[in-house]
Amino acid sequence: MKFSSTASYVADDSLAVAVNAAVTLQRPLLVKGEPGTGKTELARQVAESLGMPLLEWHVKSTTKAQQGLYEYDAVSRLRDSQLGEERVHDVRNYIRKGKLWQAFTAPARVVLLIDEIDKADIEFPNDLLQELDRMEFHVYETAETVTALHRPVVIITSNNEKELPDAFLRRCFFHYIRFPDPETLAAIVRMHFPGIKEALLATALTQFFEVRETPGLKKKPSTSEVLDWLKLILAEDLAPEDLRRDARDALPRLHGALLKNEQDVQLFERLAFLARGQR
Repeated sequence: MKFSSTASYVADDSLAVAVNAAVTLQRPLLVKGEPGTGKTELARQVAESLGMPLLEWHVKSTTKAQQGLYEYDAVSRLRDSQLGEERVHDVRNYIRKGKLWQAFTAPARVVLLIDEIDKADIEFPNDLLQELDRMEFHVYETAETVTALHRPVVIITSNNEKELPDAFLRRCFFHYIRFPDPETLAAIVRMHFPGIKEALLATALTQFFEVRETPGLKKKPSTSEVLDWLKLILAEDLAPEDLRRDARDALPRLHGALLKNEQDVQLFERLAFLARGQR
């Protein structure tokens, strides 16, 4: 089976090629792009499209690579030994399987999402090199080696918050999800809001791209944010003329869905002030 756009996800040709190439090469697919461009959702859609279960490992700043393999709860074992618990004699009772272990031992091939890998420590990607390469790891507490029954489809996302090591990048198939052009974004909107009127869609997207391309904007609104904005517009039953701005108010209607910090709001307020002064 090949991955392509689904009923709820628009994938351009380059993204579909990247997914299928990574599956064929049996290499992790490293997906970068702005927050809100559908990187995490891609893994869910790939799993659904290929008919595979999905395992999600969401990385935080405190996440260690070892947690993806397993964690040994020595504290619980010590407490149980003090209480005379029978289970203390089997160390396996105190080993918590991580997402990689679960993916390796799954009865069928799965999609493994390692989400926002750039949030973790810089050593995190390197610490997973051998496990992702060889598809096996050693459990020291039980002296056993866990080997993948089926090589999972690994999708790794990054928001580009920090550079990833070259040794890690060499082992991945890379794809950057570019922000959708107006035609693609319109197709995405129609998929989420099938009944939207074309006049309203055209006016809203024109205004959205004007906001997004404003010089000096600290955080550009993303795909997920334009969908939230349009959901509010439809809920308020606004017409195209309700969205049009004039010099007195440079801020778009319901701008809280698009502008997410006070600097960007102040930027539009300054632009409105300057426009009024030039009249």
